[in-house]
Amino acid sequence: MFNSLYNKCLKLAAHKSSKYYLAIVSFIESSFFPIPPDVMVVPMILSKKNDFIKIFLITTIFSVLGGILGYLIGSFFFDIGMQIISFYGYEENLINVKNNLINTKGFFAWLGILFLAGFTPLPYKIFTIASGLIGFNILIFILISLISRGLRFFIVSYLSYKFGDLFDHFMQKHGSKWFTVFGILIVFIVVLIYSIFKSYV
Repeated sequence: MFNSLYNKCLKLAAHKSSKYYLAIVSFIESSFFPIPPDVMVVPMILSKKNDFIKIFLITTIFSVLGGILGYLIGSFFFDIGMQIISFYGYEENLINVKNNLINTKGFFAWLGILFLAGFTPLPYKIFTIASGLIGFNILIFILISLISRGLRFFIVSYLSYKFGDLFDHFMQKHGSKWFTVFGILIVFIVVLIYSIFKSYV
């Protein structure tokens, strides 16, 4: 099923209305669809390099809007949200996180997890729904989503524009690994800066 959906997304990237399909895929991927929009972003930019800013903006905006849908599913449609989370095997993790969020450390831990989910290959959709389920602050949720999703898709778009097929081959072989490492590094740096700042205040 995943291979079939993946191939369909690749075909949509070559369609004359590819930007509209990219918006749809970016939107639904943030709440339930299993194929990330990167699958479409890279070939679209390779064929239309001058549109890389527009493609980046479409992907980011509709991904965050889809994330808000995921949040609302978690908030108001508990059964549907839990079915999606169970499908991806994150049900027990969610229960543990909810128990830990009663303190400040849990709150900041969720910020880091949400950023990593938006930036790395972690299933962002799980954390959009989970944020609604646990009643996480929606304004902070939107802000972190904009930062993490925007950063991720800008990097993918810009490097596709700059290095073309070379970056495409790199993404296929090593993309998941390096985005994960980079995302963890960013969170580590932010935590380090916060800790240093806190010690002087």
